[in-house]
Amino acid sequence: MKNFKNIYIILFSLMTAFYGCQENEYEFGALISPSDIVITAEIVGADTNNPYGDGSGSVNFTATASNASSYVYYFDGIASASPSGILSKRFSKVGVNIYTVVVKANGTGGISSTKTIDVEVFSSFSDEEAENFLSGANVGDSKKWYWQADKDTHVGLGPVTDDYGNGEFAYEAWWNGIKAWDSEKGCMYDNEFVFTRTANGLTFEQTVGPAFVPGTYAGDLGVGGDQCHDETVATSMFGVKTVSFGPSTSKAATEGSYNGNPYRGTTFEISDGGFMGWLVGSGAYDIISISNDELIVRIIQAGDGFAWYHKFTSTKPVQGASYTYNNLVWEDDFNTPGTPDPTNWTYDLGAGGWGNGELQTYTNTAENAKVEGGSLIITAKADGSGGYTSARLKSQGLRKFTYGRIEVRAKLPSAQGTWPAIWMLGSNFPTVGWPQCGEIDIMEQTGADKNTTLGTCHWWNTSGSANASYGETTSVANASSEFHLYTVEWTDTAIKIYLDDAPFYELTNSADLPFNADFFLILNVAMGGSLGGTVDAAFTQDTMEIDYVKVYQ
Repeated sequence: MKNFKNIYIILFSLMTAFYGCQENEYEFGALISPSDIVITAEIVGADTNNPYGDGSGSVNFTATASNASSYVYYFDGIASASPSGILSKRFSKVGVNIYTVVVKANGTGGISSTKTIDVEVFSSFSDEEAENFLSGANVGDSKKWYWQADKDTHVGLGPVTDDYGNGEFAYEAWWNGIKAWDSEKGCMYDNEFVFTRTANGLTFEQTVGPAFVPGTYAGDLGVGGDQCHDETVATSMFGVKTVSFGPSTSKAATEGSYNGNPYRGTTFEISDGGFMGWLVGSGAYDIISISNDELIVRIIQAGDGFAWYHKFTSTKPVQGASYTYNNLVWEDDFNTPGTPDPTNWTYDLGAGGWGNGELQTYTNTAENAKVEGGSLIITAKADGSGGYTSARLKSQGLRKFTYGRIEVRAKLPSAQGTWPAIWMLGSNFPTVGWPQCGEIDIMEQTGADKNTTLGTCHWWNTSGSANASYGETTSVANASSEFHLYTVEWTDTAIKIYLDDAPFYELTNSADLPFNADFFLILNVAMGGSLGGTVDAAFTQDTMEIDYVKVYQ
């Protein structure tokens, strides 16, 4: 009887599956694959004299197929949806290049068909510097950008083309009162935007949401305005997109100015509905200005009624840092390639261990110190004979200061045995020696632990006639792959050291300490020694990259 019972169960299951399949077929109808796919590519500006186009790199695609309901284009594996089959694409790789474009035609019931077309396109527009600022210069480089939430007017609003007789179309004419850490927009300040350089150009990905929807655009989406929404509203927020570059064509970029300076003249556009955190139906950005640490852009909301202004930074702001000094008195942003500016920097030279058993010989050659790609590059190298060379730059005799806020944005070496340092010595060092002159170490890192940074002060304890020091440490993630901000705030009452604007060190200053006179700045990478330790036997070279130095008083 048990066997018959099992047979009945099997027959019932088969009948259920059969009728279930019949019911599904009834719901979805016939499953028909799209066929006869035709793709046309109109290369903008192409003629007998310019067969590959006018240099804009723009191509207008049209795809048709029998039994197709929508289309998706794939450029270098990254999707761009086109329900109608019509799509415009700008290819930004300079020169004449062949691109393989895949089109997927979607049919009923999830059935699809694909077809491939090759297009040969000429692009003459190039802004390699802007691309390098966004992502880095080498294939595989990535860079994260964040809202510049610690600065006033990190979001602004103005008209698109009407200037009302006073030129107000090129800056935040309507909405320019947003302050740092605006409470309404606090929901978006954890956004992360990643630009990556590939062999075929730049990609973009928003890795941390949500999206902010202003009230001017919320009605188009049928959602609440001036608030953040997740991917159920901002459906194209996540995923890897491509980035294309071209000349700016907006009236603001061609005729206007921002803070008295012309726009850069470059536009970048994020594919497939991508955008930088502010959802207004567009992903095309006029670059107003760009540097290693700041990006200011203008984006026109869909419908051409509003122009939004956004400021981003590549160092994530941290709320809570309260500084005494905010007047910028000196900076070096390292934007002039070649040797470091001799009006700002000189060198310590030679070997001898430097009092710490260090292994390197310091030089002033370009192999060990140069300005390139918007950064000062200090390179420690194996010399092939069992020794090492490196560089130690200093502002001694050129730039000195008593009290202030000193900021250095840097990316550190990763190799075992490297000892990078950003530090200061008292200007009276040649006459009184160390540690009587005083030493402030804004950043040091040991050769064995690349996830920790040290802040330390050294001085001479006159009452005890001995060296004295006080130091603290804090953890730092990705110190070798990402820039971080190393800061000291130095007053007559305290010395405070910060990592990315978060304080982790404080020493009470007094008249008994040597920290009440002029100091100069030092940037170097040592090898081995008391903090460098054992050098990796396979070491060849590594770098410390300095984006900028700023002194506020």
